[in-house]
Amino acid sequence: MALWGDEKLIEQGAASFYLGGYGDFDSLAASVLRSQKKQHPQIQRILVLAYLGTRQDVSDYDSTLYPPLETVPRRFAIPRRNRWMVDAADVVVACVLHDWGGAAATLRYARQKGKQIISCEQPQALPRITEK
Repeated sequence: MALWGDEKLIEQGAASFYLGGYGDFDSLAASVLRSQKKQHPQIQRILVLAYLGTRQDVSDYDSTLYPPLETVPRRFAIPRRNRWMVDAADVVVACVLHDWGGAAATLRYARQKGKQIISCEQPQALPRITEK
């Protein structure tokens, strides 16, 4: 199953995929990448943790990573983790259904950073690729 051009990204050399591990879109992305890994064993599905010491199912991922968030108050950990993922990414894949909330703020941040974005911002819209 292809979602948001994942096959094209892989063919263009994408090897590492950072995933947040929360919400329906993160679950869908992890599932799609699990399927893609069967055909492309070189790809790495990396769960980027917002918190240390919490129990989280990591079975859909090849590894976990904890960005430098030790000094960040817990209530700001997810937004800071999301910004870290944007900063570390070459391409940002997002599915944002509202212009408010954490996903929308992260997408705005990615645009401010000039990242290439693959986005499905409308529930009925097909994913759209925007260049830098």
